[in-house]
Amino acid sequence: MTTSFKPVSVAIGDLVSHPANVRSNSPETYDPENIAHLKASIAVLGLLQPLMVQKLDGKYAVLAGGRRHAALKELVADRAAKGFTAKAKIDCRLVPEDCDVTTALSLAENITQAPMNAIDEFEAFARMMEVDDQTPETIAKTFGTTVAAVKGRLRYGLIHPDIRAAARAKTITLDTMKAFAEHPSQEVQREVFEALTKEDSYLQAYTVRQALKSRGVQVSDDIGAFVRADYEARGGAVAADLLEEHSVLEDAALVETILLEKLGAAAEEARIKLGFAWADAMVRYDYATMADYGRVYPGPIEPDEAAQKRIDEITAELEKLQLEMEDEGLEDGAYNALYERVDALEEEARDLQEAYSAEDLARSGVIASWSGGQVTLHVGLVRPEDTVKKEGARGSSASPTGEEAPDAGEITYPASLAEDLKTERAMALGAAMALHPEATLDLTLFKLVSDVLASGMSVTQAIKIDARKEYRSHAKMDEIDATSLEQVAAAHEALDLSWLDDTRAPADQFAAFRALEAGEKAKLVAYATASTTQSCFARDRQRDSLMHAFEIEIMPDIRAHWTPNAALFNRFKKAWLLKILGEDLGLAQEAVTLASSSKKEIVAFCDKLFAEPFATLTDAQRAAVAAWCPPMMQTAGVACDEAEPAAETPEPDGDIAQAA
Repeated sequence: MTTSFKPVSVAIGDLVSHPANVRSNSPETYDPENIAHLKASIAVLGLLQPLMVQKLDGKYAVLAGGRRHAALKELVADRAAKGFTAKAKIDCRLVPEDCDVTTALSLAENITQAPMNAIDEFEAFARMMEVDDQTPETIAKTFGTTVAAVKGRLRYGLIHPDIRAAARAKTITLDTMKAFAEHPSQEVQREVFEALTKEDSYLQAYTVRQALKSRGVQVSDDIGAFVRADYEARGGAVAADLLEEHSVLEDAALVETILLEKLGAAAEEARIKLGFAWADAMVRYDYATMADYGRVYPGPIEPDEAAQKRIDEITAELEKLQLEMEDEGLEDGAYNALYERVDALEEEARDLQEAYSAEDLARSGVIASWSGGQVTLHVGLVRPEDTVKKEGARGSSASPTGEEAPDAGEITYPASLAEDLKTERAMALGAAMALHPEATLDLTLFKLVSDVLASGMSVTQAIKIDARKEYRSHAKMDEIDATSLEQVAAAHEALDLSWLDDTRAPADQFAAFRALEAGEKAKLVAYATASTTQSCFARDRQRDSLMHAFEIEIMPDIRAHWTPNAALFNRFKKAWLLKILGEDLGLAQEAVTLASSSKKEIVAFCDKLFAEPFATLTDAQRAAVAAWCPPMMQTAGVACDEAEPAAETPEPDGDIAQAA
């Protein structure tokens, strides 16, 4: 039996809440922010559906329509809303007082009104604009939402009808249908839809987006934004979207042509500035394609008086910036700004202290590519046909990747970082010496006896037998890897120091020392000698062959005593970190992905990678991560002329053996 309810007009002020309304225990339902769109709709269109009311204590209690009632009260309180007062009457349906289905009525209205199908909603918005001459602005006002939200729904409502029909029939998912909105042209959408459905009966949103990329470039894409002005100046077609950022530059070939032209211009500008022989451009830098190319690096030069003055100014400013960057309260934006300033200053300092040789400039060039939303320059590249093996040639490091010459020159280390790395290397060497007491004892005794008995210069300058610890300075001593410190501390714990009693006379101490076993004496001498080794990088086989051979014996791999961490990576340029990941570690895809990340994020990635190599690494990548260190720190690294002050970029020196 169907119950009919009598129509009645009721003043808004005579309406009250009904205790049987199923939403009466959910007051948040009626919060102003939750009914804003309903208030806006009623203000423009009026009350489209009557309220269900029941007489209670002389008032009309709202049984169904509580949210509309709340919206009406908001309009009465809003002085800007015209025509809505407490005395204004609205249409209602009166439920008899003896009706026993009160709660059922309220529940039925709240659950039987199924939410509108998403596609219906999209199409309804589209019809309002196409048929009723509505605008996104008027639709937004009607529904109490934002213009951007309306435009988002409109975009889906304007997808090609065949695609919407497929979504209704559940042939494709709603997400797949939405993916077609990536291109505003319905004709392009239809063509892609037909092509993909011929190839595969099941479409995925990802496949659709990838296919649409070949049909144009969105203006919000980094490449689209980069070329748009030139593209439109040449009459390139633009498919306009309701949301400007989704408009598409339809001629993909023209986009690529303009991009390559702009990259070529950037490469040519760098070629002229640096004096290279050639310039080229490629949209994406392909590490595999470039594997056969060599590379040359600038060598150190003596700065003139003006240059030296500027270098001193830069050094002072860098020290100040380093202190500012240690402030843990810095916001990311300020932190990154300081990084950029440091990078710029270090680059300027390098330019003042290094230059390419005329021979290298005559056969090398620069390639510009697009990476991370900007032009990236790859300088000093040598084409395979121009690569010449230079036996013993100092200052030239051209070589195919992974062959012939080591890649020590790839990164030009600032003087301050180079000095600190010397300290870290000396600490690692000290740990190795403490862990090899017998060999170090022999070295110490040989050094002492040879210096006294042999004629001429000392057999090695690396060890100072003067009973004083070597002073080791470092800008961030508390942040460096602690492996060598822990190893030396463990060696110290194992020492027999029973003879070293300050209450004894020196003669008594000496007697106790003489009574120690030979192995214990060796540990003590090794520990003392380890504490007196000098900080340096490589050993010249001719001038310090003793330490060259000794280091290879006791420290064939510095990574046994030292691990790169954030303290090191923080002092590298972002481009260096990406180069290390892509070229040295074989993580080319990760380097491409991280190119758009901040330097801080890349540093965190590298720190985590070296602390515990990821399980997803290949065997080759894992081996590369386990072995990597700044080239001049490794025993099998690059020789360095210790007579030169703080070499910025150690370079190979003919057939001189390489040391850490």
